[in-house]
Amino acid sequence: MSEPELPQESNEVGDTWQQMVQAVLGVVLLAGAVAMFHYYAPVTAQIPQPDELHKQVEQLSRQVAELEQQQAMPALVLTRYRNSIGYIYGIYQVGFANHPAAIRSRVSGTGFLVGETLLATNRHVAEPWYGDTEAEALIQRGATGMLESLVVFFPGSPTPVSLTPGTVSSTGDLAVLKIEDKDAVRGLAVLPLAKGTALPGELVTVIGYPMGIAGMVAKSPNGIYQRMAYRHNDITAASELAALSLIRPSTTCGHLGDVVGDKLIYDAPTAHGGSGGPVFNSNAEVIGVNSAYIDGFSGGTLGVSVQALRPLIDAEQKKQ
Repeated sequence: MSEPELPQESNEVGDTWQQMVQAVLGVVLLAGAVAMFHYYAPVTAQIPQPDELHKQVEQLSRQVAELEQQQAMPALVLTRYRNSIGYIYGIYQVGFANHPAAIRSRVSGTGFLVGETLLATNRHVAEPWYGDTEAEALIQRGATGMLESLVVFFPGSPTPVSLTPGTVSSTGDLAVLKIEDKDAVRGLAVLPLAKGTALPGELVTVIGYPMGIAGMVAKSPNGIYQRMAYRHNDITAASELAALSLIRPSTTCGHLGDVVGDKLIYDAPTAHGGSGGPVFNSNAEVIGVNSAYIDGFSGGTLGVSVQALRPLIDAEQKKQ
């Protein structure tokens, strides 16, 4: 007995259904392929080509090298130029002729070598009555200012070196002093002055003697500190520190916040006694002379650009 034949209509429906399923699967696969292409294509396009990748590596290497140089710079300038940055100490008076001095006081600051026998500092260190309201009022009435003595103590030297007046700026707080004993500074490095213009954002290092003798005593070994903690800031205390090789400058770091004419504004902290110290850039070049600070504002330390110092150095060298 033969098997009954399936209706032809059923075979046609099955074939149609199979074709429909295959078509749907084809559409799904195509849509998936398109979606994957759009998803991965942008990422692939962002992958740097070999030349571009090489440039990025070089740029990152330069940035790392610059950061390493900036971090090492304070130690570099201190090691290289420490002995050329001295502590200035002096006695001055302001008064009228044939009368006792109306003002007699001490002055302290920082100076650094800018020539074989030339020391750069602030005018208010070289002429302590400059910028002093009381002293200038007396001078307007006919009084005169006079230095009784002015010396500089260099690190590593047990004795001070005498200074004499040189050239002072008529417009800013800068001065160049002359060193009497050429042999006393023989072999000391002259600090390099930057030739370019300083730009805001640069890393700066300031070296000097903030707080003067009190600051150096505070850094001394305990036995010496206890013995000298209450000593007055006189020449004998400075001489004793020098004999013990404790004339040691301090270093502070910060960033140059602004440049206005020949005025530099930065956030490296300082204090009285640090006036006249060199301000270095990240290339270990002097870009300015530390001058003053705005009390109560850590970002308000002021310096004078070396561009204003160069004419004073040139004028003093022509005299030699």
